[in-house]
Amino acid sequence: MSISMVKALNNGLRKALQDDPKVLLMGEDIGRLGGVFRVTDGLQKEFGSLRVIDTPLGEAGIVGSAIGLAMRGYRPVCEIQFDGFVYPAVNQIISQLAKLRHRSGGVITLPVVIRIPFGGGIGSIEHHSESPEVYFAHTAGLKVVTCSNPQDAYDMIRQAVDDDDPVIFLEPKRHYWTKGEVTDRTPAPFARARVLRDGTDATLIAYGPMVPAALEAAEAAAEEGRSVEVIDLRSLSPLDLDTVRKSVHRTGRALVTHEASLSHGFGAELAARIQQEEFHFLEAPVLRITGYDTPYPPSRLESDWLPGVDRILDALDHSLSY
Repeated sequence: MSISMVKALNNGLRKALQDDPKVLLMGEDIGRLGGVFRVTDGLQKEFGSLRVIDTPLGEAGIVGSAIGLAMRGYRPVCEIQFDGFVYPAVNQIISQLAKLRHRSGGVITLPVVIRIPFGGGIGSIEHHSESPEVYFAHTAGLKVVTCSNPQDAYDMIRQAVDDDDPVIFLEPKRHYWTKGEVTDRTPAPFARARVLRDGTDATLIAYGPMVPAALEAAEAAAEEGRSVEVIDLRSLSPLDLDTVRKSVHRTGRALVTHEASLSHGFGAELAARIQQEEFHFLEAPVLRITGYDTPYPPSRLESDWLPGVDRILDALDHSLSY
């Protein structure tokens, strides 16, 4: 069945609500409205307002309430309307949610999922196109994952809800309406990267909104006789370095692409780990293709700001000519 990523997430949340009466959804306008992107459409009517909860406008309150509910045995799934709205809740996430299991010596688990639509490409105004993934990936105690297609969206949201640790679940909003086949298969391991396209000349690593662009770039490179292997990381923390390492052994070159700014971004961590652990296999430095070191621009400029196929191919040329 071919459905959109939004519908896949909706189906995954419905299944989680059906399977476990302790699962709750909470967020601004997720009930009667069904969420600004309609991810929770129809779920309050089906499961009631005590399980699909319209909250006040206050992200710190949403996450703080979820922490308390999780301590009482519930499995809350919070929706943050847009990526830039999560910052008021960062203190709750970093100071409490990420630390309580360790602080209690493992006695208290906090199975809380925080869903965040993230990234640009939809022509939104300020605060609606952020890439906050590295703030959370840098925080020990959190799992940080992102899907890039409807099947992973369906599988991974269910795995996130089942996980006993807090999960930051990043949804690439510019691909919400991308369609793909979704089945009730046995899902891939939650924190495992996936090789989406085999190649021999270079390894191109992407996640979330940049995965389709990486595949498109690999296809364009193939028309010029260049073989590019594409990896979808799927999980930023924990990080599946084994899949990356095996690919770099085969190709000898690595490129990392993400929407977030270049400096201190997730690409820097990947480049450091690859060069630290696989230095003798490399034929060229690890290159990063990212957003610029500026705040996200007005919507009329975002197509120039966001990394795309041409910038990936330019970096590939540079790597192959090294």
